[in-house]
Amino acid sequence: MFFPRHCCACKRALLKKENHICAPCITTLPYTNAHLEKDNAIERIFWGRLKLEQAFSMLYFNKKGKVQNLMHELKYNGKKELGEVLGNLYAEHLLKNIDLNHIDIIVPVPIHPKKKQIRGYNQSDFIAKGMGERLNIPMSDNSVEKNVHTSSQTNKNRQERWENVDNTFTILNEENLTNKHVLLIDDVLTTGSTIESCGNEILKLPGTKLSVATIAVGL
Repeated sequence: MFFPRHCCACKRALLKKENHICAPCITTLPYTNAHLEKDNAIERIFWGRLKLEQAFSMLYFNKKGKVQNLMHELKYNGKKELGEVLGNLYAEHLLKNIDLNHIDIIVPVPIHPKKKQIRGYNQSDFIAKGMGERLNIPMSDNSVEKNVHTSSQTNKNRQERWENVDNTFTILNEENLTNKHVLLIDDVLTTGSTIESCGNEILKLPGTKLSVATIAVGL
């Protein structure tokens, strides 16, 4: 009564049946619809860097906009359940337009255990969980490990971002991913350095194929 729930995007009070995001924001968020385009802008980020079957992002990221509010609430204000809501929402959009039956397993990009201990959770785990539940595809959050504690990618240029994450990921459970089509999940795509580093480790396994999906992209 005294502390009403607020929309994580626009901050207005939520109605009873609304969950973390109000209905008007769900309708008006800046969707990329990249999954409808072949050779879309998200795929082009990785051309010559990472062999992908598909790549897409749900929303355009703009500073001081609603999507930045969502990502801030998810990563820094403890709203981990928002990740599941966003994952479910994205899965709904994908299911309406494309066939994802070829995906065998969903893997969230891991964060270092030290960072996870400080934050309390990996936001990408919850995005992947939400997508996996709606798509009916298993999710594994223990197949890949980030083994080097890197500094924040914020305010780094493309080269600095790559140097910051190069050789920082290790495959823990090869049997989970070998001969599988993996959908790699992250929250925000900027230069793609983190996904490139993680994805290339996955592709070293026999018979693996890789697709990428993120909630937001800064183009």
